[in-house]
Order: sequence, then structure tokens, then C-alpha cells
Amino acid sequence: MSEVLEVGVSAELAEKIREHGVETYPYECCGALLGRDNGLPESVDLDEKSRRASREVLSLFPLVNRRDDSPRNRFSVTADDVREAEKAAGAQGLEVVGWYHSHPDHPARPSDFDRDHAWPWYSYIIVSVHTGVPQDMTSWRLKDDRSGYLEEKIAPMKVSAAN
Repeated sequence: MSEVLEVGVSAELAEKIREHGVETYPYECCGALLGRDNGLPESVDLDEKSRRASREVLSLFPLVNRRDDSPRNRFSVTADDVREAEKAAGAQGLEVVGWYHSHPDHPARPSDFDRDHAWPWYSYIIVSVHTGVPQDMTSWRLKDDRSGYLEEKIAPMKVSAAN
């Protein structure tokens, strides 16, 4: 039986991701997703899994897109950015559970470039921003063999997170 992947995100944090995409348009925005991976064990039945997000985003850590050659369709972060995101997560008792970025004037689907630069396990939220207006938002996890992505359902969380 295949596992249903799900990430919980409050409406407030989803809106902040959209706003970040609009602020940086026509360039890609990027940032870290801070939260908890609940790692629901196999013993949890599917009904219970459907009621609980396996991963929760509780805070965001917006980053600067370091890409200077093609920021309209690529983003880049530095090792220092990753360390700062991990430090911010630890200060809140959280961990980096993923990354988000925008796709200006393109669908909220991972590109081949995204796959080549992604890491398995993490959630990757992509928001599409068309002519400065946020559109679809999707989430993905790279397969362990790096052959492609598994779509991850974004589950609305009722708890409002700080950030």
C-alpha cells in the first residue's frame, strides 16, 4: 500500500509564502520550512494518517535568492543560508523540514533543474505567480532514487504559527 504524503500548513503561513512570491516577482523567492516531521509509524492505520499530517510547517525562514545569472527561473541558497535556517529552527525547537520557492509565470510543478538540486526527504512547496498574482501552490518530495517527485497534499492546519 502506498503511503499518502501530507504536509500541514496554516492559512497564515501559506499566505506568507504567496506574499513572498509576489514581493520578489518577476524573480523566484525562496525560503526554509521550519516544523516537525511526525514520522507516523507504519502501525498507524490509514484512517488515523488521514486525520494527521505526517509533517507540519510551523514557521518560515525567508531567504534571499542568491542566483544572479537567472533569478527569473532559478534560485540558489548558500551553505551559510542553510546553517542560518537550521539555527533559526533549533532556536524554536523545530527542524528544517523543507524549502519553498516561487515559479514566476510558470506552473507550480518541479522542473528538471529543481529535481537535480533537491534532496530526498524534504518537502518542496512551490507557488506559481502569474503576472504578479499568486496562483496554485503545491508540495512535493523527491523520491529516494531521485527519479522524480511524489506529490504531497497540503493539509490546512487550524493552528496559527508564529513568523
